Amino acid sequence: MRIGELAARAGTTTRTLRYYESRGLLPARRTGNGYRSYDESDLRLLRQIRTLQDFGFDLEETRPFVECLRAGHPEGDSCPASLAVYRRKLGELDSLIGELATVRDTVARQLARAELAAEAEAPGGPEPQCELGGDTW
Repeated sequence: MRIGELAARAGTTTRTLRYYESRGLLPARRTGNGYRSYDESDLRLLRQIRTLQDFGFDLEETRPFVECLRAGHPEGDSCPASLAVYRRKLGELDSLIGELATVRDTVARQLARAELAAEAEAPGGPEPQCELGGDTW
């Protein structure tokens, strides 16, 4: 298949495919007339790359998965290098989750402090106001 058909089937652009080719992730086969030529295995590589990127992997992190597929394995994550990337990514995610939990705790404490301060200033809440004239009831 030609580059436009592959891009359409993979849900991406021809520009993206040329970029993947320049990074060595997609093979650069040419027909006799110079057109890029792809097959179903290339579509499979693209789907692996796109899935991993959707999960937050950067392009270089997809390389071991692509190489695993190219080596003839049924899945891109059945090779030791791919498993190492999964482990590293999980470590990054665990770290980010920890950081977010810390930020969440800080925001929760700030909210509780602010609510106590607001309650102390106006035990019954703010005085009701007429929305039409702004007068106190």
